Amino acid sequence: MRILYGIQGTGHGHISRAQVIIPLLRKVAEVDVLISGYNFNLKVDGEVTFQRRGISLSYDNKGAIDILETAKKLKPVKFMYDVQTTPVKEYDLVVSDFEPVTAWAAQLAKMPCLALSHQAAFLSPNSPRPLNRSMMAEGVMKHFAPCTSAIGTHYRRYDEFIEPPILRPSIQKLNPTLGSHVTVYLPAFDHETLITFFSQLKEVSWEVFSPTCESRFVKGNVTVNPVGNESFLKSFESALGLVCSAGFEAPSEAMYLGKKLLVIPIKNQYEQVCNATALEELGASAIYDVSPYFVDQLRLWLKKGEVIKLPEICDTEALIPKILAAVQERESVII
Repeated sequence: MRILYGIQGTGHGHISRAQVIIPLLRKVAEVDVLISGYNFNLKVDGEVTFQRRGISLSYDNKGAIDILETAKKLKPVKFMYDVQTTPVKEYDLVVSDFEPVTAWAAQLAKMPCLALSHQAAFLSPNSPRPLNRSMMAEGVMKHFAPCTSAIGTHYRRYDEFIEPPILRPSIQKLNPTLGSHVTVYLPAFDHETLITFFSQLKEVSWEVFSPTCESRFVKGNVTVNPVGNESFLKSFESALGLVCSAGFEAPSEAMYLGKKLLVIPIKNQYEQVCNATALEELGASAIYDVSPYFVDQLRLWLKKGEVIKLPEICDTEALIPKILAAVQERESVII
């Protein structure tokens, strides 16, 4: 059996999930990997067969998606060329972790395509949404990487096809302790801006990981680090809590490790607002706007924020047969 596994490079969650699933799939099938995107830092274990430009997001360094810059970097002709030249017919199954090149190539070739991603969970109306839903954003999440079948991941099993979070072994092997620092990962913010806020809160130390930092430096009670897997895990393992954007993996890992969690959704990114809504339902804290009261909100979280435990994690060994079952799906109907 041959499988083409497509990974969306934007954000770390897709790559982290693939690092768990691909080695398990390779025990029972021949797996080639396609990764698309142009702004990721993590590496995929093993050989990457295809690398495509795909579609990535640009940020404005103030906590929001830069819509104009994102649009300027779109290359529709290149995207269509990549779709048409990706040899999906050589495979028995396409698995897409919200990766559009493989998903659209499979649709054009009328090949079975399994969506295996957090975004796939939003194909269910039961997954939490904010009170003010965006129908446009809902449509983008549904059609960005079309599929014939889906396995979603979320904090809870909101539907039959939704699995709990898939945690990488490096997280599960940690021995968490509660230290006196807070780990921070807010890639949509400039780290100099973050320093102006965190330096006012001297009750704790802050360890910031920034994609634009080239070498580690310290300013008062704030340490800024380049993004690195080992250094981040070391900080995370002994942290009092985590402040991060409202992606999926990092909040899941914080809850699993028993850390206080505060999320700040990236503006103009609807999925993150949905995630923040779900996390608040579980009892975690969220701040939706960096206002003049931001420092006071952070201080309140330090004093009263609670540790929310993750209800369960995915049994990845049991997940593999569910993935392979998608090979039997030969219809071209998009969910």
